[in-house]
Amino acid sequence: MEFVMSGRPPVEIDTSKPHPARMYDWYLGGKDNYPVDEAMGRQMLALDPRVPVMARVNRAFMQRSTRWLARSGVRQFLDIGTGIPTEPNLHQIAQEVAPDARVVYCDNDPIVLAHAAALLRGTPEGRTEYLQADVRDPDAVMEGARKVLDLSRPVALSLIALLHFVSDQDGAHDLVRRLMAELPSGSYLVVTHATADFTPEESKAATEKLKAAGVTLALRSREEFTRFFDGFELVEPGVEVPHRWHPELGEPVPGQEDGIIPGYGAVARKV
Repeated sequence: MEFVMSGRPPVEIDTSKPHPARMYDWYLGGKDNYPVDEAMGRQMLALDPRVPVMARVNRAFMQRSTRWLARSGVRQFLDIGTGIPTEPNLHQIAQEVAPDARVVYCDNDPIVLAHAAALLRGTPEGRTEYLQADVRDPDAVMEGARKVLDLSRPVALSLIALLHFVSDQDGAHDLVRRLMAELPSGSYLVVTHATADFTPEESKAATEKLKAAGVTLALRSREEFTRFFDGFELVEPGVEVPHRWHPELGEPVPGQEDGIIPGYGAVARKV
């Protein structure tokens, strides 16, 4: 499918296979997805009915961590794997606390580009921009980010529900290290990640179904997840299931109390 935005060249949207950003949109009740995304989403629900709760929990973690960071003095944010806009977006949370906050969004799905205008409605004092790039190309990501962010000042790098779609073969841990190496001391790394630690059988089946549809799912253990923060200073309470990370900073997600949500979240500071 070809999508045309005013002033931009046409972008091709591959509707022959599911895409994580569009599946995530379907889980959240959005309309910017295709039958192939819904079909795979329903297969995931058959394995674990809490998948939509997991999506909302990740979204709520982003909101709480952004609020915490902005209150802690962070004024620049780089959000990779942005996904289809769902309010409140990261810049709305950050600029509510700090109107002068600068936010760069980055994603590789053309449908996110098609909705990028919704990500750019920030405060007059701040700035928001959208960058079409893939986390697997950190040089392109940082080249674009430099046009908006002052990389001599702290930046919060946000990777919400992204790295479990990046395989070890693609060097997920190295990619994070390369991105953080571009940021100065006082910057932060924010990550959530799905795991098979709590639901091994269901997770194995989900991985196989997604692989058959051309989607990589690299579920990592708590130890593997914690490695993303090697050399950084974890913010209390450290590595935790996402809904237990500073719950006082946001509204609870309905259903999150029904057992462990199979994932981890953490925020860490570069010293």
